[in-house]
Amino acid sequence: MKIEATLIICAYFLHPYVEGAMTDAQMKATVKLLRNVCQPKNKATNEQIDAMHKGDWNQDKNGMCYMHCILSNYKLLTKENKFDWEGALATLEAIAPDSIKATAVHAVHSCKDAVKTTSDKCIAAHELAHCIYLDNPEAYFLP
Repeated sequence: MKIEATLIICAYFLHPYVEGAMTDAQMKATVKLLRNVCQPKNKATNEQIDAMHKGDWNQDKNGMCYMHCILSNYKLLTKENKFDWEGALATLEAIAPDSIKATAVHAVHSCKDAVKTTSDKCIAAHELAHCIYLDNPEAYFLP
């Protein structure tokens, strides 16, 4: 599983050097992989993750740290726990499937200043993911 996960994640990050965006199927596989990697690592429950997708962002540390794992793997947070929104835009333009590109780009612009708590990586990730959700709940695209 670790080798498979590493290969898929490497493919995801090398993809900008190849012409063309990911397909919806590739995006779905990447989302599933990241959830499978980050969920056990942070002891987040299915209920916690599902709750975030339904708008319940009242999370404990496990749920917040799950989001940090997700956003770190997507390289959306810097080591200083700030949103790398410019990098996010570049990645989205290069590889996001057309089905989420416009929505995701809009969310990045809307949430570029969402992180307020840079002293705690998990809270910072929670703040950013919550903002992305609030920008368009029906089109929320994070795992």
